[in-house]
Amino acid sequence: MTVPFSQKSTIDEIRARFDQDVERFSNLETGQLATIDATLAMELITQAAVTATPRIRRVLDIGCGAGNNTLKLLQACPGFDSDLLDLSGPMLERAQVRISAAGAGKVRVFQTDFRAADLPVGGYDVILAAAVLHHLRDDADWENAFRKIYALLAPGGSVWITDLVFHEIPAVHDLMWQRYGAYLEGLGGAEYREKVFAYIDREDSPRPLTYQLDLLRRVGFSGIDVLHKNSSFAAFGGVKAQAITG
Repeated sequence: MTVPFSQKSTIDEIRARFDQDVERFSNLETGQLATIDATLAMELITQAAVTATPRIRRVLDIGCGAGNNTLKLLQACPGFDSDLLDLSGPMLERAQVRISAAGAGKVRVFQTDFRAADLPVGGYDVILAAAVLHHLRDDADWENAFRKIYALLAPGGSVWITDLVFHEIPAVHDLMWQRYGAYLEGLGGAEYREKVFAYIDREDSPRPLTYQLDLLRRVGFSGIDVLHKNSSFAAFGGVKAQAITG
């Protein structure tokens, strides 16, 4: 990361870019091509959510985009109520249409920043956060967001994250970044690689997978697992312990 937090894209600038990018986020078969193993990650977080969560009645999709991850979960577990949250109005419109048509229960949309969203504490059995948390900034911002996710989950609920990650060891980070660059170049040549790297540098503040696993533990998650990691992308999650009764 070469751009300091103070010079990163604003929320409005990020929203404007995603408003123009709905089609790229609307293909359930390919996922987001700029993300390595996007379709595999969707499959894994879906299976993990269904397997690890006793009952899925209500789901929150943070940074839902056009709705791919919730759609994938609906294929495995039809009928749950869905709260969709995104900065982009056009993304939410597309997601709402697709998810309502796929057999969801009640569908609500929230066009806002997750950090400012007024959402029901303990109200969700599953929270999905795919390719969104890398927009968080300093340590306090990351911890506050993870604490909010924990608070929003019902006891026994689970959160599943797929995202771009950096690495703690500089040499390893350089290696993985080179591998990601080669992947992007294979998709669209050197120009496409530089385009993606430029908006990552301008918009994003990724953290290592190890950092995020430690943060999940710190905020209270009792069960944490890594589902997949390839180069600079990871899929992982955690379970909130059941309430103790009696």
